Amino acid sequence: MRIRSRLLILVLAVLVPAIITAAASIAYVYLEAQQANKQNMREVTRAMALVVDKEIARREAILRTLSISQSLEEGDLPSFYRQAHRISDTTDSAIILHDPSGKVLLNTRLPFNTVEQPLVPIVRELRERYGPEATIVSNLYFAPISKRNSFSIQIPVLRNGNIAYYLDMGIYANILQSVFDEQRLPSNWIGTIVDRTGVVVARSKQAQDYVGRRANGPIMDKIRQYNDGFNDGTALSGEAVSAFFSKAPNSDWTFVVSVPRKDLQQAAIATTKMMGLLSLFLLGCAIWAALWVAAGTSRSAQVLRLAAEGLGRGETVEPHAFDIEEMDAVHAALRKASADLHDAKRELERRVELAVADAQHAQRALLQGQKLESLGRLTGGIAHDFNNVLQTLTTGLQVAAMTSKDEKTAALIATCQRAVKQGTQLASQLMAFGRTQEARLETVDMTRQINSALPLLKGALPSNMELKLEVEQDVWPVRLDPLQFELALLNLIMNSRDAMPQGGVIQLSIHNDILTQPADPLQAGDYVCVKLSDAGAGMSDEISSKALDPFFTTKMMGKGSGMGLPQAYGFARQSGGTLTLSSKAGEGTLVSIYLPRSDSDVPAPKPVKEEVGASMPAATLLLVEDDTLIRETVRPALELAGLSVTVARDGDEALRILESGTTFDLILSDIVMPGATDGIALAKAITARFRATRIVLATGYTEQAVGIPGVRVLAKPYHLVDLINVLKHELQRPSRLH
Repeated sequence: MRIRSRLLILVLAVLVPAIITAAASIAYVYLEAQQANKQNMREVTRAMALVVDKEIARREAILRTLSISQSLEEGDLPSFYRQAHRISDTTDSAIILHDPSGKVLLNTRLPFNTVEQPLVPIVRELRERYGPEATIVSNLYFAPISKRNSFSIQIPVLRNGNIAYYLDMGIYANILQSVFDEQRLPSNWIGTIVDRTGVVVARSKQAQDYVGRRANGPIMDKIRQYNDGFNDGTALSGEAVSAFFSKAPNSDWTFVVSVPRKDLQQAAIATTKMMGLLSLFLLGCAIWAALWVAAGTSRSAQVLRLAAEGLGRGETVEPHAFDIEEMDAVHAALRKASADLHDAKRELERRVELAVADAQHAQRALLQGQKLESLGRLTGGIAHDFNNVLQTLTTGLQVAAMTSKDEKTAALIATCQRAVKQGTQLASQLMAFGRTQEARLETVDMTRQINSALPLLKGALPSNMELKLEVEQDVWPVRLDPLQFELALLNLIMNSRDAMPQGGVIQLSIHNDILTQPADPLQAGDYVCVKLSDAGAGMSDEISSKALDPFFTTKMMGKGSGMGLPQAYGFARQSGGTLTLSSKAGEGTLVSIYLPRSDSDVPAPKPVKEEVGASMPAATLLLVEDDTLIRETVRPALELAGLSVTVARDGDEALRILESGTTFDLILSDIVMPGATDGIALAKAITARFRATRIVLATGYTEQAVGIPGVRVLAKPYHLVDLINVLKHELQRPSRLH
């Protein structure tokens, strides 16, 4: 069978279902048109209900303004009456003031001091229903003075949190007729405003005949149950209508739009006719197009077959014009598929390159993390042992300084103490790669912190270099190790100094930064950003990729340790933030440190250290320390301060001493110790079982968080003055038993 015959059979096979489908579509369009008309009417009704609320709100605003009148505030009712009378004349309304008991004090429709001034009962009923402080919009009532249909708006007047008066505005119902004049409803529509009880307040047609009449029937039942909806029924005039209603949210009144049912049906019928004619036209065009396409299909199919075969071989499909639109569309699709295949090939190559680059980046990040993790464990252990040695030296030197009277010996001791201080700083650098040390963390004011470090930073620069500082006002506080922060800034300053041997300007800025989206490894939140930039030699991409590796340096032997940028990076990560590096060869370097905002308040500045005196109260202390050298130096120092000291070599021995019945006022314990009971476990046992005993923990380095309320933590190596002051504070602090 020829293609022409097949196409003709296909057209006939399509036409019959198409005609049935068109008929179903026309019926659907008819129903949809009716539904759309109803939805449009709902929207119109909702909008009109809001207009009613807006009209009432305008008058409520006048009452609000009157309620704060100075004459009313001072209780000068004659002056307030004159003021209210002027407003009521301009608004064609009545202003009524009465006290909470219901006694009317003035009414602008009556002379001032009129003895008998009636109060509308409906307002009192609504006040009891909605509460003493609500704004009340009354139902329609017949005003006893003006003898006209009216409604009231009432607000409470508060003085010092108490209701001093109620202020009413009586308004003629015909005021709301302006709503219909402004909105201009179609002439055959009927707009009606009814109150809570269904009484007509305003009507767009024949208002004089229907205002004050009560609506009833099924539509009122629906109005009482729902905030909006529609009802097919008859209007008050007896005409068959579809009524749409919406309740105004503030006044609790309802706006009703009644549309003659025939008008709604005519709109749907017109839409259906249009769709029917359009369907017939399209069906005729389809039959004609099918017959026309059949003539050229045979020759066009051959061209398409050749194009499809070329596409299968990966060849580019060349343009070709057909006599049939569908064939042109198929050929265009083949051309597009050909172009998409070539684009997909290029995109695949690009994505493979990106995937390789991402994999390399992820591998570098993983290696960086593994390096820092391994280095952190190594340096943490070294720092712990090193700090124990430093603790022995610093305590021994302080005791020696206290007991020695020889000036030469004192000078040598001072020199040794300076060397110990340098060792402490070196240990602190090592701990930048380890876990966070809670004993060294403080909540600091960044402005105060940077100002205190500024002389140190400027002192590291030669005369041909300038450090410019920009600090945003009200910078948020952050929680960090102040020494590590200053050391990180100093390392970055020195890197910039070395990158600009000819001199120049180093820019240091601090500002608040809010991340609305996570930025690996930072979560969304509030951060303080510290930026330091220079216009130095910069770094190549290869060097930038290694710059944060521990001990990596491009400087000559003896000119750099490779601890600068890695220390700053370790400090930022240890503080819960991160460090980013942006540098190009010949264009300078920008280093950004992001530190999370602290929720804690900045503590008061620490007092200057005092010398150890004899004011330490007599007390018993259990020293728990596994390091023999520390025990041999700290014990005599504590005894010199006036304490009675007992020594335990580890946590297990300390628990045995306590369980034997021996009591102590204080316990000073190391955290990292051998045995089943370390310092943290010992502190938990003491706080639970020996509540009268106070405990202070000391540590050179630990990966565990203490997190025990009321337990102080000292960082090793600690100064003897700091230790004595902490112990004195603990002795003076109220016991946990109280």
